[in-house]
Formats: sequence, structure tokens, C-alpha cells
Amino acid sequence: MTPKIKTILQDYGHRPWPPPTGPWQYYQDWLDLLFLHFQVDYDLLQPLVPTQLNIDQHRGKCYVSLVAFKMKNIRPRNLPAFPPLSDFYEINVRTYIDQDGKKGVYFINIEASKYLSALIAKKLSGLPYEKSNILRDTAGYSNLNPKKNFKLKTTFSVTEEIKVKSSLDLWLTERYCLYLDKPNGIYCFDIHHVEWPLFSVQLQECQLSYVAGDIQLHHENIDAMHYSPGVSVLAWEAKTIRPVL
Repeated sequence: MTPKIKTILQDYGHRPWPPPTGPWQYYQDWLDLLFLHFQVDYDLLQPLVPTQLNIDQHRGKCYVSLVAFKMKNIRPRNLPAFPPLSDFYEINVRTYIDQDGKKGVYFINIEASKYLSALIAKKLSGLPYEKSNILRDTAGYSNLNPKKNFKLKTTFSVTEEIKVKSSLDLWLTERYCLYLDKPNGIYCFDIHHVEWPLFSVQLQECQLSYVAGDIQLHHENIDAMHYSPGVSVLAWEAKTIRPVL
């Protein structure tokens, strides 16, 4: 075990439950993250989430978040990263789940900037990765997905660090598992990382058009924003929590 991974595993006091005791399966770095959060109606969100999962709410409100970032060094345990495959930009659209007290996220949509990376990630994880034209320049993130007519163009600046986090800040970011639906049941991936370092962010420009079911994400209805320089993440093998009967 490398000193870095040992340090990550020993830092878990911020978590609502301890990390798994078994061997982790994947390492990855999530870097340069822009979080855009949207309050949405439960009745519009519910059709997008498997009926076996319980949608989490913060003070009676449901949220969907768009997260743009750089995935780097993703690799299986005991194998090195291969940058042409392991480094790519990603945009995911996620919502929030509280399943038997275990708070996690559920991905409504996931895009990756490299076709082969998207293909392999989808094959290995089962998550619904697809190729899209994601770019990051010095000003911000942009994306064009002609298949789904998704558009994103941002210019933003990072301001002060959020040293005292609100209950919403923590609720939106401190999630240590993700849920996945497959034809044979519902699965849960446990993950672990240090507590998110969060910064305030100001948007100078935001052209945004994402549609999920009857939910439309536009710059006019952004409810909250965060930036993070990133975390290193360990992920464990998926476990079935709701088999198909």
C-alpha cells in the first residue's frame, strides 16, 4: 500500500460511516470540479430514478447537480494508469439517494470526452457513460452533445475557500456511495476520499441546456454552485442491494 493511499484510508472521521474493510478495486483522481446545483420538483424527478431507490431531500427539497471535472489516473488495483484511457473530462448529472440511511448519488446521465474511455468505463462499471465533446480551457468548461442536444459553455472564477460549510454544502457533496440500476437489480458502489475542499465560484458566462425527462437545466435556475480542486478516490466492488425478484 502506498503512503498516499494509506493516508486516504486513515482519514475517515468526516464520513457518516467507516469505509469498507475489504480491498478497494479502483483508484481515481477527480480534479478541477465545477458543481452546478438545481432545485427540482419531486414529481418530475421521480420518473428518472428507479422505484427501488428513495430520493433524498434537504429540508423537503429535491436537487439535481451537474458536475464537470477532469478524471485522471483511473486504474484497477495493482495496475498502473494509462493516460490515453485513464485521463479524460467528464460531466455527470446526478441526484441524491437515501437508501436505508446510506446517503449516496444516482447518475441520470454521464458523458466522457474520449470515446474509448467512455466505452471501457461503461463496460467495467455498468454506468451509462457516453462520448461527448467536453473541453476545458483557462476560462471554463464547455460541452456539445449533438445526440442529445446538450449544451454547456461556462466562464467562471474561483473565489474564497468555504471554511464553514452549510448543511446544504455538506448534503450536496459529502456522499460516499453511488447507486446503479441494472437489469438484474440495484447495485451500490462504496467510495472513499478525504472531505471535499470547497470554494465559492462566480459565473461570468453560463450557456446551459440539459434535459432529463421533464426537467430542464438552464443557467436561470441554478440554485447553488461550488468549486473544488479535487480529491483522490478509492472505489470498491459493486454489491447487489435489490435483486430482481
